[in-house]
Amino acid sequence: MNLPPDIPPEKSLIEYPSQFPIKVMGAHVEGFVEAITHVALQFDPGFDAATIEQRPSKGGNYLGLTIIVTATSREQLDELYRTLTTHPMVKVVL
Repeated sequence: MNLPPDIPPEKSLIEYPSQFPIKVMGAHVEGFVEAITHVALQFDPGFDAATIEQRPSKGGNYLGLTIIVTATSREQLDELYRTLTTHPMVKVVL
């Protein structure tokens, strides 16, 4: 989600504010959902953890989550993606 900094907001494909889904995958371990909820709340104080969709992998070793945050700017989304991708419990962010 790293757009070049020279793209003006009016050229963005996302209108702000908007509900923005993010898929996060990590090991299916205790505390994973809570950790992702904590990150989401840092960027969207109104985030509702009850809206998280969970999908365990076929073998049950991984857990896919879909979180929906209120996106307020490209900078907010970029920083959220950076924070999620560098989190030790996270394998993939889409």
